[in-house]
Amino acid sequence: MDVKNGGGRGHKRRNICMGILVGIMVIIIIVVVLAFTVFKAKRPLIQIDSIAVDDLSVSLDIARLRVNINVTVDTDISVKNPNKVGFKYAPTSALLNYKGQLIGEVPIPAGKISAGETAGMNLSLTLMADRLLSNSEVYSDVLSGALPLNTYTKISGKVSILNMFKVHVVSSSSCDFTVNISNRTVGDRQCKYKTKL
Repeated sequence: MDVKNGGGRGHKRRNICMGILVGIMVIIIIVVVLAFTVFKAKRPLIQIDSIAVDDLSVSLDIARLRVNINVTVDTDISVKNPNKVGFKYAPTSALLNYKGQLIGEVPIPAGKISAGETAGMNLSLTLMADRLLSNSEVYSDVLSGALPLNTYTKISGKVSILNMFKVHVVSSSSCDFTVNISNRTVGDRQCKYKTKL
């Protein structure tokens, strides 16, 4: 009789263990399915909303065929987080370039964008005039009345899915534009956007 009861208890214990094991496996499957469907990491979208000349001063040194130029460009960008969870990004910089040469930058501190939120950033990029002193092309561009510039911004960070999976995401924008020196306006704007997981 005792042997039969012992066998029944063992069988019951085995069924309970199997039930717990199946329950854990079902929970794991649900978490994995949610992680790759509803909570699947999506790329953040960076967008240049506007570029405007905030300050511009130009003086020509005809004797030396040189130009003294100071430009501050205001750039409004927005970063959209399409994920169901927050997106944390690392500190970075927005860059101002002239024909591939870095002539100015502004830091962007680390931050977080909540789920489904679009964060706006206003950046003032000031040209470091000394970086253009040795560039002979600036003189001819200023005489023509149009200064070609480029802004480049890259934001990288992580999306944490269900506090279990961390996915690295990167979004960047590159905008070529021309500063019209006579009327201090921005023209010929062409932007390219890239995102990757």
